[in-house]
Amino acid sequence: MIQPWIHKKQTDVAFILLPPFFIALIVLLFNEKLAVIQDNYSFLTWLVLIVFIDVAHAYASLFKTYLNKTEVSKHKKLFTIVPCICLLLSMAAFIVSKDFFWSVLAYIAVFHFIRQQYGFMKLYSRNEPKNKLKLLFDKIVIYNATVFPMMFWFLNPDRNFNWFVSNEFLQSNEPQITNILFICFAVIFIAYLVSVVYGFIKTKQLNLPKNLLILGTYISWYLGIIHYNNELIFTAFNVVSHGIPYMALVYFKEIKPNKKGSFYLPFFQTKYLVVIFLLILLGLAFLEELIWELTVWEEHFQFPEFYISDNLHFIWIPLLTLPQLTHYVLDGFIWKSKK
Repeated sequence: MIQPWIHKKQTDVAFILLPPFFIALIVLLFNEKLAVIQDNYSFLTWLVLIVFIDVAHAYASLFKTYLNKTEVSKHKKLFTIVPCICLLLSMAAFIVSKDFFWSVLAYIAVFHFIRQQYGFMKLYSRNEPKNKLKLLFDKIVIYNATVFPMMFWFLNPDRNFNWFVSNEFLQSNEPQITNILFICFAVIFIAYLVSVVYGFIKTKQLNLPKNLLILGTYISWYLGIIHYNNELIFTAFNVVSHGIPYMALVYFKEIKPNKKGSFYLPFFQTKYLVVIFLLILLGLAFLEELIWELTVWEEHFQFPEFYISDNLHFIWIPLLTLPQLTHYVLDGFIWKSKK
């Protein structure tokens, strides 16, 4: 069969499909060293994983939304209304309580991360026959890879990591329910493997990128959340497997074609396209996190004169999370027309 690469084989494998396998290899080879790094959580680790990948990937959606002339003309109302609603609802949630605000944001983030894996699977399934039963099975498989680890997390409150802050999820220690869910998880995964092998034997065809995407999802979510109870390992699997593929998708689908006049940035007609793209993302991400550090967290940079009073957090923190929340919401709309 013709493999349904999003860009081409080499770049899809390197930047979309390989990240979870790469992190798994690093974890297997350097597990003890990672434990030491975790115990001495460094500024460099935070800078690379959180700022330059996790935060930066959210700004990549600008090139599919507010910086993209075509998309702005198609979705002008959507691009205007969504951030306004997000800000108002965020402020309302924060007024209820700070914990409620972070809890709502964490659930939305989890949903967004799950849906991205489903979206990539759909992209890599676009050339397959439209068999309703097969489509349903694929959906069950990809949600099995992502939803079960999250259910495990909700039912096993002994995890040594958070999504954003402590106690953000409703949790209960339910080992019996966990065991039942694990059996379902294993049965679905085995059924998936059997179906792939049977299909290949029967047709001599294999959708390589789709199956690498599914296997990578199982690896990153299972190892990152269930097998290893380590914050650094969870963060590495979580942000690398999510952020790098997303930035690659935006670059290869929106930036790389480099249609003249596509963006509100005239200097995009250059051979250093990827460098400019990454510098913009890294710059915006670092600026946002610097503002967080100076005005809220004060973990890596401390300048008391910039600290924002807790009395103003109900507006300030929703404003700072607005780019991230807008990215989560708009991402559910902007890729739907892509085949």
